[in-house]
Amino acid sequence: MGLLGLPALLFALITWQVVADGPLLRVDERLSRALVHPDRASELLADLGNVEVAVPVLGAVLLYVAQRSRRTGAHRWWWPATAAALLMALVPLLVVPVKVLTDRPGTPAVPPATGYFPSGHTATAMIAYGAATLLLLPRLRSSGARRCLVALCAVLVLGVSFGLVRRGYHWPLDVVASWCLGTVLLTGFVLVLGRSSRRTSAGTPRSDTGPG
Repeated sequence: MGLLGLPALLFALITWQVVADGPLLRVDERLSRALVHPDRASELLADLGNVEVAVPVLGAVLLYVAQRSRRTGAHRWWWPATAAALLMALVPLLVVPVKVLTDRPGTPAVPPATGYFPSGHTATAMIAYGAATLLLLPRLRSSGARRCLVALCAVLVLGVSFGLVRRGYHWPLDVVASWCLGTVLLTGFVLVLGRSSRRTSAGTPRSDTGPG
């Protein structure tokens, strides 16, 4: 449960600092000034968190997983893909109200505006690539393939995060807050799927039992 409680607490702490204009923001601003260096590479990395890029990747994985599960006759074959789609839809429902509440201005590298906290691109990348990874992992037989998939997911999310900060699209704390939110959501996703799997196993009669 630490993957639920600790990130949620950290997200609340960072949000409070943003709303209260706390001392953590001074550190965040200094770090941003040291890291910002807009270039084409950082812009391309940040674009990996676009809805137009990340969501189709998740959609392709959902379609693949649903088809494979249906072909193998899995009970409630549609549920994992549906749960992942609902999780993705939950992202803007959570992120947008916080953006409105905090009304945080952007960095000097972007035009004057507000609503930068937390980072929607980071949250989108975490959920799209993270949920896709979690759905594919059980279908990979070798531990090497699973490690490569997890590493690829981490590289994508970290690449988006770095690109957003390097390009100046977001303050570092915007990105860290979305890491926390994404961790909470993905942990909840794993718990929901695990509970559903246990219920399915408990409700499936053993092959050696039958009418007495």
